[in-house]
Amino acid sequence: MDKLTTYQQLIKRLLGEIADLVNRQAKSSDEEMVCVFDDERGHYMLITAGWTKKERLRYTTLYVRLRNGKIWIEEDWTEEGIATDLVRAGVPKEDIVLGFQPPEMRPYTEFAVA
Repeated sequence: MDKLTTYQQLIKRLLGEIADLVNRQAKSSDEEMVCVFDDERGHYMLITAGWTKKERLRYTTLYVRLRNGKIWIEEDWTEEGIATDLVRAGVPKEDIVLGFQPPEMRPYTEFAVA
């Protein structure tokens, strides 16, 4: 299996696990975390949607994309951070870019610059 396919499957599995965990622990059925996968373009998201009291909820909890053979974490509001899960699963840090960090700050992280 090639690296791209491996990364696609890993990202989808991790996002699915996070969504399942959060949805099981949800205090209300009016709020749900949903997975959005686009293998063709390499975009993977967790979106929280629903209602709290009288207000509509809709926000991106996690957004990961595959770009130039690397995993770009563009948005991450999870507790531990998806980068930790990716490294535990065997993804080299050189293949993970913290896209939510400004480019000038990335050299100071333990992950890829781009």
